[in-house]
Amino acid sequence: MKNRVAILGNGSWATALAKVLLINQPTINWFIRRQEAIDEFVAQGKNPKYLSNIRFDTDRIHFSADINEVITNSDILVLAIPSPYVKLSLNKVKRSLRQKLIISAVKGMIPDENMIVTDYLKHKFHVPYSNLAVIAGPCHAEEIALERLSYLTIGCEDMAGAKRAAALFETDFVRTCVSDDVVGLEYSSVMKNIYAIAAGMCYGLHYGDNFQSILISNAIQEIDRFTTAFDNRHRNIDASGYLGDVLVTAYSKFSRNRQFGQLIGMGYSVKAAQIEMEMVAEGYYGTRCIHLANEKMQVRLPIAEAMYDILYNHQSPTIAIKELTQKLQ
Repeated sequence: MKNRVAILGNGSWATALAKVLLINQPTINWFIRRQEAIDEFVAQGKNPKYLSNIRFDTDRIHFSADINEVITNSDILVLAIPSPYVKLSLNKVKRSLRQKLIISAVKGMIPDENMIVTDYLKHKFHVPYSNLAVIAGPCHAEEIALERLSYLTIGCEDMAGAKRAAALFETDFVRTCVSDDVVGLEYSSVMKNIYAIAAGMCYGLHYGDNFQSILISNAIQEIDRFTTAFDNRHRNIDASGYLGDVLVTAYSKFSRNRQFGQLIGMGYSVKAAQIEMEMVAEGYYGTRCIHLANEKMQVRLPIAEAMYDILYNHQSPTIAIKELTQKLQ
């Protein structure tokens, strides 16, 4: 099989994954939407906006602002565009994606369609599920940049595809494992951002570690109930691809969703917190997507619903969290 690999996206996660790929690949293709950003990257030998401590040999990178050119010249596409912008970027695709192995590194849903990324790619571009993989697990881009030991779970319906994708990211500081639970991993990756917002919000409201532990233990139960309602299979919800991802996103100083929630807990409005962040907090969009998806499922999700009330119904964080404390155990 050919392994001409491309990165689609220019954020911190895309940059970290590019660093890993270049350990295992002689060259990569890289789609960056703005030509000015490409020119600046090449001139400086680094991404000027994200993880600028990583130096790149740009002679090994084929940059392009034309997504169709990148798709044509690649066999494997690593999609690392923030979820609110995936649809906008892919709307320009005029090449067939059916024969590509597409690895989604998106930790969110397509907001307008209210679909997980693999479902969107299947329905919009007719990519078979056997060619769709996801990256999950506790792995911050900043720690990849520092080459701190990290673990990724690669999910794909076809285990051969999962192993093919996992081989791209296995390094001295990145360990990988494979799974066929794409639905569970993808929904868990969306929901953990919601609970990270909740954890940050509670920190901003001066709730202590004792309550945070209750919050997160209830959060993983919500993920378990929700993913089971969508796909009732046996899954080890305590594994790193699920619980591990929740823990690092809820507690880490690198978590932008936690930072976003903390600002709101400190009294910022949602809009002011978004402006202050200067980066996308995927959990803001994921909160609405999960709320809409759950309107039919009617799974008990008190934490996720409290976040929806705060972020979209303008409920006071102080009141909403106090009411939430009565629903957890």
